[in-house]
Amino acid sequence: MGEIPHQHTRSIQSSLPKIPGLILSMLVGYSSSSEEDSEAGEVTATTCQSESCSQKLQEEDDDKEHFPAKKKPRIEKLVPQKRLPLPGCLLAMFPDEEDPHTENSSLHGGRIRSFKHERGNWATYIYLPYHPEEGFEELLEELLSMAGAKGVVLTPQEEFHLSLSQTVVLRHHWIQPFTQNLRASLANCKRFWCSAGRLKVYSNAERTRTFLGMEVSTGHAQLLDLVRVVDKTMTEFQLDTFYKDPSFHVSLAWCVGDLTEKMKEFLQELQSVIDEHEEGPFLLRLDCAELCCRTGNKSFRFPLEL
Repeated sequence: MGEIPHQHTRSIQSSLPKIPGLILSMLVGYSSSSEEDSEAGEVTATTCQSESCSQKLQEEDDDKEHFPAKKKPRIEKLVPQKRLPLPGCLLAMFPDEEDPHTENSSLHGGRIRSFKHERGNWATYIYLPYHPEEGFEELLEELLSMAGAKGVVLTPQEEFHLSLSQTVVLRHHWIQPFTQNLRASLANCKRFWCSAGRLKVYSNAERTRTFLGMEVSTGHAQLLDLVRVVDKTMTEFQLDTFYKDPSFHVSLAWCVGDLTEKMKEFLQELQSVIDEHEEGPFLLRLDCAELCCRTGNKSFRFPLEL
C-alpha cells in the first residue's frame, strides 16, 4: 500500500474525534516529529503522575503503620479481648442434651431407667395412693429386719401406692390433653375400699429390681373397672395398656437385681410376721377415693364420686 498524501492526512485528522496523538499516529501510520515529541511528553507526564500517586499511597501506608500509639488503646477498648460468659439463667434454659446425673444409677440407689432419659419425654404412671395407717411402719421395720438377717437388704418405698398402669413415656405437649381425657373418663367412677394382707415377691420387666409387696384380696373387681377406664385413655394416645391379668398390690420395699427366688425361700417367715401381729393378722386397708397421675415432676389428682 502506498503512503497517504500529506494533504489527505490533515483532512482525516480533522474529521476524527479528539484522540491522543500517539494513538492517532498509529491509526494513520504517520506522525510528525513535533507530534512524537508531544506524545512522549504526555506519556512521561502520565508516568510521573502514576509514580507520584504510588509514592503518595506508600506514604499514606507508612503513616498508618506509624499511627500514634496513644490512639490504639481507644480503638482496642471497643473490641473486648475475652468473650463474656453467658449468664447462669440462660445456661439453665438450655441444658446439655444428656444430663449425666439423670443417667448415673449411683445417684438413684442403683436403680436403672427402663428407658433412656430424653428431653421432652416424661415418665408417667397412674395409681391409687396409700396413706399408712397406725402400726404399718413398725410392721414394715420388722419385715426389713428379718429380710436383712437372711442376707437381703431392702429399701422401703418413699411413698406407697397401688399401680393402675405401666410406666409410659408421655411427650410434654400431651400432658394437658392426656389428663383432661382421663378426668372426663373417670367422671362417673365410684369411690370404694380394698384391702391386702398377703405378701408376694415381684420384679420389674427388665429384672433389674425386686419388690416385696402386699397383694390385694378384696376390691379386685372395682380395680379392674378402673384399669379399663385408664386403658381407654392410654389407647387413644397410643401408649401401653396395663397387664392382662394384673396382680394388684402395694409395694413395701425393694432391692437392686433379680432376687425373687432367694426372697421366696423365706417369704413364709415374713408372712408369719403379718399373720401373728399382736392385734391379729395385719390387713392393709386402702381408701380408693382418688386416682393420681404422676408425670415427671407434676402430679394430677382425680377424685372419685362418693
